[in-house]
Amino acid sequence: MTNRCWAEIDLAALQSNLTWIRHRVGPKVRIMTVVKADAYGHGLRQIAALLMQSGTDIFGVANLEEARAIRSVGRGWPILMLGACLPDEMERAVREEIMPTISSLDEARRFSELGRKFNKVVNAHLKVDTGMGRLGVSIDDAPELLKSSAQLSHLRFSGIYTHFASAEDDSAFTHKQRRSFERLNARLASDGFHFDHIHASNSASLLHESKSAFNLVRPGLLVYGLLPTGRRRANSLLRKNLRPALSWKCRVTLVKQIPAGTPLSYGRSYIAPHAMRVATLSAGYGDGYLRAGSGHCEVLIQGRRCPVLGRITMDQMLVDVSSISKVKSGDEVVLIGRQGRNNITANELAQWCGTVPWEILTAINYRVPRLYLNAHAA
Repeated sequence: MTNRCWAEIDLAALQSNLTWIRHRVGPKVRIMTVVKADAYGHGLRQIAALLMQSGTDIFGVANLEEARAIRSVGRGWPILMLGACLPDEMERAVREEIMPTISSLDEARRFSELGRKFNKVVNAHLKVDTGMGRLGVSIDDAPELLKSSAQLSHLRFSGIYTHFASAEDDSAFTHKQRRSFERLNARLASDGFHFDHIHASNSASLLHESKSAFNLVRPGLLVYGLLPTGRRRANSLLRKNLRPALSWKCRVTLVKQIPAGTPLSYGRSYIAPHAMRVATLSAGYGDGYLRAGSGHCEVLIQGRRCPVLGRITMDQMLVDVSSISKVKSGDEVVLIGRQGRNNITANELAQWCGTVPWEILTAINYRVPRLYLNAHAA
């Protein structure tokens, strides 16, 4: 059966990206692969299975459902929940041995009590807020939290971490965050606190902040072959070493000739300035192709760039194919990826939509089937 809209995931590319990250950080630094939001839209279970074979050390998730999906693929892998546990999630996290992120003494006490209840020592990571402002204990309060938590019999802080707010844009603020975190860790070490895992590096800081690796890194976007967008640019050599794993495609459903003055799409948002050949495509915002890209995006048909005309609708959109002589119903259309000598990246699509590549990937929704390629090569 022909797919109307689908994504292709190159598993060999993803494995190659992880190998490159491993080489970049060196053998003494562990890798926590971030697989939030269905592995950034690539399919969590399939990607987790590949990563288990490819050398990841720890998984980073946003919630307990993602952790459970990983456990359904393979048991025994360390999993850190990067988001805070809700009160009614804490018991399940302890029972299923998911490492929680803790930002307060109250959370620490609750987890220790649940550890006692289930006769387990809860391994947790302490989150320190150095400037992101979401989760995390303040730099000033972290030592006291750890000293008080040392009295809790069923809780162990096996890790400590922070998160950079703008490593892709602001080197000065990122350096300030790193120095604050380093000073805290030095103070904690002198007070006798030691951690198996110390981490701060996301994808952007892996590219731009070599001193921030500590002994664990948390790549997300880089694993999937994309560079974070921002004012700080990665050099061309880094770009060549990464291969986007995801391509996104749909079909031409109809081609028609229209005269000048013909209105197109909702709100008559495009009026043909001259006679045109217009193709209707089998993808829209109901598949995750953002409506914000209306009138700005391009797609590839027969290796040629074709501009999107008018508003993107729920299941369809229109493109100008006047420059291509033989377009017909059923032809393949590339929304993200390569066709012939031309290429459209998720970063480029994000720029057209006024957003970031993270949103582009995670917006591709459940009704778009994922087809996995090069499994044997991976």
